[in-house]
Amino acid sequence: MPGDPAGAYDFGLGAGFYVMHAAAIRGSLPHVELSDEELPELIAGHFPADPKRQSILGHSMGGHGALTMALRHPGRYRAASAFSPVVAPSQVPWGIKALSGYLGDQRDAWRKHDAVALIEDGARFSDFLVDVGDADSFLTEQLRPELLERACAQAAIPLILRRSPAMITVLLRLDLHGRSHAAGTPRA
Repeated sequence: MPGDPAGAYDFGLGAGFYVMHAAAIRGSLPHVELSDEELPELIAGHFPADPKRQSILGHSMGGHGALTMALRHPGRYRAASAFSPVVAPSQVPWGIKALSGYLGDQRDAWRKHDAVALIEDGARFSDFLVDVGDADSFLTEQLRPELLERACAQAAIPLILRRSPAMITVLLRLDLHGRSHAAGTPRA
């Protein structure tokens, strides 16, 4: 994706928020196309993977991608997990900047790229496992896990939201998180 004209790290290049948009189509491969279509085909074609036992995991914006892809393809993934995900990009500064930059001011178009909005609009997944660190400087302004917690509760989607006292603790939980994720059954 083209870089931000102002050189900011949170727009363009690696910050595509898994959005298919005209600028990305002219530039490099959009995250959503790579993740939704090409990556599963590459894995199936080159590794002895069982497509009935796929799981998806991501961190930060990748966590956002994992949640939204699980909601868009509930039959494809057995488990969906995220570390420090941006859960409602249409409600936080990073996401508002990206979604308005990629999709314009049509906020209805933003909803299919926002996990909380997808749930509010009826998308469902069996359950989610999410880890956040309470010391993460982006927690209250950008990540907003309480919005996912509320949306999942209202939609009766089981969510295990594990809050660690420090940001580094989330990284130390990788082994447990990975084993839970791979088994397809989140554990507290």
